[in-house]
Amino acid sequence: MREIKETFGSMVFNETVMQERLPKEVNKKLQKTIIEGKALDVEIAEAVANAMKDWAVEKGATHYTHWFQPMTGITAEKHEAFITPGNGGILLEFSGKELIKGEPDASSFPNGGLRATFEARGYTTWDPTSYAFIKDKTLCIPTAFCTFDGLSLDKKTPLLRSMELIHQQAMRIIRLFDHEGITRVTTTVGSEQEYFLVDRHLYQQRPDLILCKRTLFGTPAPRGQELEDHYFGMINERVKAYMQEVDKELWKLGVLAKTEHKEVAPAQFELAPIFTTANIAADHNQLMMEVLQKVAFKHGFECLLHEKPYEGINGSGKHNNWSIVTNNGINLLEPGQTPEKNARFLLFLTAIIKAVDEYQDLLRVSVATAGNDHRLGANEAPPAIVSIFLGTELTNILEALEQGIPYNQTYQRSMQIGIDVLPEFPKDTTDRNRTSPFAFTGNKFEFRMLGSSLSISCPNIILNTIVADALSQFADQLEKSTDFKTDLNTLIKETIHQHKRIIFNGNGYSKEWVEEAKHRGLLNIKNTAEAIPYYITDKNIELFTKYHIYTKEEMFARDEILFDIYSKTLQIEAITMQRMTTQDILPAAFSYQKELLTALQLKQQLSIDCEPVERRLCTALSKEIRGMVEAAEKIQTILDSAVGLPLPQVSKIYADTLILAMNTLRQHGDRLEEMIDRKSWPYPQYTDLLYRI
Repeated sequence: MREIKETFGSMVFNETVMQERLPKEVNKKLQKTIIEGKALDVEIAEAVANAMKDWAVEKGATHYTHWFQPMTGITAEKHEAFITPGNGGILLEFSGKELIKGEPDASSFPNGGLRATFEARGYTTWDPTSYAFIKDKTLCIPTAFCTFDGLSLDKKTPLLRSMELIHQQAMRIIRLFDHEGITRVTTTVGSEQEYFLVDRHLYQQRPDLILCKRTLFGTPAPRGQELEDHYFGMINERVKAYMQEVDKELWKLGVLAKTEHKEVAPAQFELAPIFTTANIAADHNQLMMEVLQKVAFKHGFECLLHEKPYEGINGSGKHNNWSIVTNNGINLLEPGQTPEKNARFLLFLTAIIKAVDEYQDLLRVSVATAGNDHRLGANEAPPAIVSIFLGTELTNILEALEQGIPYNQTYQRSMQIGIDVLPEFPKDTTDRNRTSPFAFTGNKFEFRMLGSSLSISCPNIILNTIVADALSQFADQLEKSTDFKTDLNTLIKETIHQHKRIIFNGNGYSKEWVEEAKHRGLLNIKNTAEAIPYYITDKNIELFTKYHIYTKEEMFARDEILFDIYSKTLQIEAITMQRMTTQDILPAAFSYQKELLTALQLKQQLSIDCEPVERRLCTALSKEIRGMVEAAEKIQTILDSAVGLPLPQVSKIYADTLILAMNTLRQHGDRLEEMIDRKSWPYPQYTDLLYRI
């Protein structure tokens, strides 16, 4: 434990290091920016840069980089050495100007038309609210990324804007109640990260895993997750050693990695951190994904973050646990012992209900990717229909408020198991509903629709913004109230009545819910191509531009980028399938077919009766070979038909026809895998991939 305490945050230029190394007045000004959200005093940049450089060099760093999050969904960095010529040799320097501003190429990252190829200039600018850290002997400075004209090209900038927005609107509500010393409100996030491990030697034999991070062919192993014995099971020594090193590396970077366990599927695992502010949580989740992959390489694994690496077993998600807290540690989503009497809690709760109902389309878009389409609605993740789970007690409280009747508390607040030696313990106000996309889990909401490879920034930008909008509307009404208590009760009652359709506590996997949701008027957006157009509807553009989270240009750029990434992902998968078909699977099938035909010919020459089963096998083999060739040709026809068309049209064609053709090709390939002898099959099979770790 002593070693952990000494290790934790050792590679982070955190508050403790700042206090030790910065002049007192400089540190005071910097902390005002970090803690209170005050504007950065640029006069202190030189002192901060010098202290950062000295600290980093002492830790073995030789370079620095502006670490940013472009719209690729991953991070980017350009390394610069600290060296500069001087005194006939070199000096180690790092200036305030270099700390504050960098200049990567803005036209080479996804930009949705915000930058032409000949307009290359872009800027990274220091985010002082997220600590700098050392990674691979490089000082990493978290930064925002924008165009020459100041338009956002990243995920951090709008997230910071949304955090400031919800602070402003939440404070308007808080001032209507007892302040309790509250001066700052922020959203906190804890993002659970699911992933698969596969032996790297086997991974390197699978072109689909290398290029697409998921298997495009493969029949299920005889044993999958049917016995339900993998979840929370014992972790073997090799994986445990990997997890221990992941923890150690994350702790050095100040990432609060805490919970780890086996997940539902074979070779699937989860790692969850402790809550922190949304901005830092987004940075830390990017670091977590990077460390999971980097450490896997050292242990002979490959870490798969794709939402559906294997057909027929559980995919991987990333649960986004979101809450609202104050500067003095009050959780505004904490119901307390008597939630029915906690007016402030009920007001924030109904604001969230209103926000999710009015902007269910945006929440769906925020998790829409080609990979996540394999999970949503597939009885392993929440359905594509957005709804809120509140649990019995809160639902009953809201129903009583709506009807204007006293709440009859029948809820048992302590758990009694009926065995004397076991102690009583507090009972949560809600169960957990794993089929709910957006579930209240005690003092937070768990947004369960995120895919495992997704940046958590976009979902939290949308959550922050839509809830802030609801709070703003509430504040507009209540700030001019002359009878606060009456108007507050009326507002809560009317909001519940108008938006209760979004509340659903039942089984989200059932067919009945699909019909019920349709009856309620809820959206059922089934795939990414269908989801993306909702992003730039008039009401959504008005929302984001009203609060200056995005400009209209930034929204249209992101819409184009979403279409571009979706269509290119499917195109890469389709071409990979074609290559695997023509270069590996069909040659293996032809070779095996030749062996069978040779055996039949020899039997005939020796006047040995040929069993009908042998003839049937040859016929079946020919049928699947023919089916594969036809499906591969169909894929090429679809790809050719989409050339030169607008991205939304390409995406729709791919969603409607290409995916079906790819599924057909896979079916033929998988049936061939079941027919051909194991030694002749060109790839490691599911049994190898899932159980040889």
